[in-house]
Parts: sequence; structure tokens; C-alpha cells
Amino acid sequence: MPGTVSPLLISPDHSQDEFMHVDPAQAGWDLLHFAARRILPGHPWHFATGENELALVVLGGVCAVRSNRGSWSPLGRRPDVFHGMPYSLYLPRRTSFEIEALDGAVEVGYGWCATDQDHPARQIVPRDVRIEIRGGGNATRQINHILPPGSHVHRLVVCEVFTPSGNWSSYPPHKHDRHTVNDQGELVEADLEEVYFYKIDRPDGFAYQRVYTGDGRLDELVMAKNDHLVLVPEGYHPVVSAHGYTTYYLNILAGSAQVLTASDDPQYAWVKSEWTETDPRLPLVHLGMELE
Repeated sequence: MPGTVSPLLISPDHSQDEFMHVDPAQAGWDLLHFAARRILPGHPWHFATGENELALVVLGGVCAVRSNRGSWSPLGRRPDVFHGMPYSLYLPRRTSFEIEALDGAVEVGYGWCATDQDHPARQIVPRDVRIEIRGGGNATRQINHILPPGSHVHRLVVCEVFTPSGNWSSYPPHKHDRHTVNDQGELVEADLEEVYFYKIDRPDGFAYQRVYTGDGRLDELVMAKNDHLVLVPEGYHPVVSAHGYTTYYLNILAGSAQVLTASDDPQYAWVKSEWTETDPRLPLVHLGMELE
């Protein structure tokens, strides 16, 4: 089974098909599960969502999905996360499904959480995914919005982020650990559980992520390598990519609202005023690049 390196960092166990797994009890929160697995040809994977909604992202490879909600084939096209845009599925509660690898092994990451609502199953293909270039200077990064706020789901929010060599992301540090409404009744911060599932474009690469609270109760600095998982139960959580390496992470969130409403650390929010241009290396992935 995957092992805990620190309270917030989980390392993969590649001796297992499901090489990463975390549940709410292990994470110390209420809702969000996450797992990643490799599916080999001739060895289909079966799963049932139970009383949960589930989002699945094809990290690499091509597969066929059959379920009591419909079938999708082929699903996926990019060989890995650094060479194309994502194919994904949203599956509601009480869905049974099977995934079969086509033309080689397939790798998937998926998150799920309890729900009492019913939303339609659907496929998300690359043209449905909005690319956002966020930040500025060496805090510029690419965000692929897979299940953004406002999606026809209950709680899950899903995106993937590409941080170029030497750049920062999730910056300035922000948090989303308290459901807060202002005097006008507007939501100014949501309470969201979040995972960061990492891929690095070269085997020896790494990123650093700090997770800390303003009062100092929590202050962890972890080194994330390929296939590591970082848990964000509360607090601010910036990331920096080691020079010479591109960092990818899959974010899946669930909590008090289907939003990404967060609060910047007031000590660092000023940096936004210094951003006059974006990093010209971005976007790092785009439509059709896996066919070039």
C-alpha cells in the first residue's frame, strides 16, 4: 500500500495496480477520496460509486468504459500528462463501471465523495476543457479546468496545473478552510478538502510544497516527486517547481460548495501588483499536440 512520508505527503506503491489511495479517515477530513491506478491490457478494472459522485481523469493511454449509465470508447489519447489535454468522466452515485485498456497500459486518477444528489454522467473531452494562464512573471502557470465551479455536479471540482521550470504556483499562498460569507451574503471563502497528485516530466525532478496556517499550528514543507500525493486539509499551500523540470499536479477538491473561492495570505497578496507580464513558455500543453 502507499506509505505516509509525512502527515501530508503520501508516496506511491508501484507494486500494486492501484498505486495511490487515500480515504477520509487517513486524510483526517470528511469527504474526499482519491486513488490512482494502472490498468493493463487484458485486466479490466471494475468499480462502483455507491453513494458517491466520482470524477476520473485519464492521465495517459486509451481505454474503453462500460457502465450502467452508458459507454465511452475510446476515452483518452495523450500518452502522458505532458503531451496532450485530458479526457475525463463524471459519474454519479449508484454507477457500476468497467474500464478496459486499449492499445497498451492506461493510467487514471480519480476522486469521489458522498452525495445525496443525482447528476448526469458525462464525458469531458479536450475541447470542453478551458485553459487558463494564471499569475505573472515566474508565478505564471497553466490551469486546465475539467470540472470547474458551476459544473452540473454536487461537490467535486477538478483541474490540472502545469508549472514550468523554476516557477511558482498556488501563489500567492491561498487557503479555503472556512466557509465564510460577508455582510452582503456573498461567499468569500469555502471550506474545501484538496489533493495534489504530482507528475514530474523527468524521473529525478521534484517540487516543494508548503502547507501552513496563519497561526502556526500547521507548518509543513514537503518534497513531492513523481506520483506523490499531497493532502491539503487546511491552510495556505504554495508550490515551487525545481529548476529544469516541469511540474504537473491534478487537483481534486470537495467541500462546502462547488466553488474555488479562496483567501490569499495577506502577507503575500501584494505580489499580484508586481505582475506585469506572463511567462511566454505557457501554455505547455494544448489541443492536438499529442498528434504532432
